[in-house]
Amino acid sequence: MSTAPTAARRVSHASHVPQGGGASRSWQGRERRAWQRRFVNWLESRVPLSDTWTLTQRNIYILPTKAGWAFCGMLAVMLIGSINYQLNLGYLLTFLLAGCAGVSMQLTHANLKGLTLRLRPMNPVFAGEAAGVEVVLTSPGSRRHGIGISFFDTRRFGWRQGFTDVQAHGTATARLAMVPERRGRHKVPTMTIETRFPLGLFRAWTVWRPAGEVLAWPRPETPAPALPGAQPAPGEGRHQRRSEGGEFDGVRAWRQGDGMRQVVWKKAARTGELVSRDASAAIRREFWLDWNGARVSAGGLEERLSRLAAWIVAAEQQGQPWGLRLPGRDVPPSVGDAHRIAMLEVLALWR
Repeated sequence: MSTAPTAARRVSHASHVPQGGGASRSWQGRERRAWQRRFVNWLESRVPLSDTWTLTQRNIYILPTKAGWAFCGMLAVMLIGSINYQLNLGYLLTFLLAGCAGVSMQLTHANLKGLTLRLRPMNPVFAGEAAGVEVVLTSPGSRRHGIGISFFDTRRFGWRQGFTDVQAHGTATARLAMVPERRGRHKVPTMTIETRFPLGLFRAWTVWRPAGEVLAWPRPETPAPALPGAQPAPGEGRHQRRSEGGEFDGVRAWRQGDGMRQVVWKKAARTGELVSRDASAAIRREFWLDWNGARVSAGGLEERLSRLAAWIVAAEQQGQPWGLRLPGRDVPPSVGDAHRIAMLEVLALWR
């Protein structure tokens, strides 16, 4: 009569074992990541923010690599064997290899000592795009080999790395990439500079916290929505005359110095003749990108900013003046890269 309850208890106990094991592994993974984050925070608190970093013996650390520890173990075994069997040649080989390891440690440390690192200003990018991080390394003396630069990737808890050599009394540029997921200003992650030259027995490294930031513009909406209707600029006429081919009448023969946007490419493709729009004859039209007109159904602030960013890109491609209307702020129409960059920065920092 007691068989059924016993079996039920066994089944119940067995069904809970895998769940407990999975929860334990998940908890261990979270604890490991938490300890990694605490270590990184402690390390960062000891390093000041600076866009220029010179490596000296005060900020360079060195420890054996896995190969280095294995090499030390091999030397210990060789020394014990030489003592046990009284092998003079064994002593000679053991201490010769130990001397080589000591010289390797000095060369590894000297490969970093004296280097100067400088972070180049970073260009803005759209959120979700890769932003190039360029570090200029300058050697005041001899040639440096196998300099690795990396930064901590908080999404994967790993290291992204690139290697470069630096010529004697020269400079070299190491390039990495970071991907800002959201709009706004993002600090450049903490970097490590390391080397294992020449034998890979030792790893010398330093920690650098650049003060630079990258600006991430709102990610443009895709597919790009249609632009609001253009309006004639104040003081211009209400109508434009068009030629039989559908082009504006305000054109003239192409002249040296005309911009690419002034060329009427449709007419050039049809007739083979290069003509440019005559700004004095063509009626100027302008777009107004309105905050209220960028309302997205079932969308919030980020979706509205994304639509405005897409409109800015499309309006700039049209080559016509465009303005931006935001709550409490109206930016008059203009055109050009400076206007586009300034307005995207306004959207990136909008609160």
